[in-house]
Amino acid sequence: MDLLLDTHIILWWMDAVHLVPEKYRLIIEDSNNICFISAASIWEISIKSAIGKLDIPDDYLDILFNQNFKELPITWRHAREVSSLPMHHKDPFDRLLIAQSFTENLTLLSVDKNISKYNVNILAV
Repeated sequence: MDLLLDTHIILWWMDAVHLVPEKYRLIIEDSNNICFISAASIWEISIKSAIGKLDIPDDYLDILFNQNFKELPITWRHAREVSSLPMHHKDPFDRLLIAQSFTENLTLLSVDKNISKYNVNILAV
C-alpha cells in the first residue's frame, strides 16, 4: 500500500509513538508498504519550529530518511488540485496533503476528522 503520513503522525512517530494508533503503527512498520512524507509537512514543521511552537531535533530529516520514509515533492498538479477542493478544511498544509493524496492515489494516514470529509483514500483508525 502507498501511504501519505499527515504531519501529526510524523511528529508522533518521532517523539511520541504511543500516540500513533496501533493500526497505523503496524502499517507504517510493514516493509511491504511505502510511506511518503510530503514536502508540505516538512515545510509546516519548519515554520512551527522557527516560531517556537515546536521543538524538533536538528537532524529530524536524517531520522526520517534512515527510517526509509520517501520524499514526496510538491508539484504544479498538486498545487492546482487544491483549488478544486471544497472548504471543509482551511489549513493550507492539510489541503495540500489532501490534494497530493488524491493526485497520487495515496492512502492518507491521519486522525483529523475534517480530512475524512473529502473524497480521498483515508485509512480509518
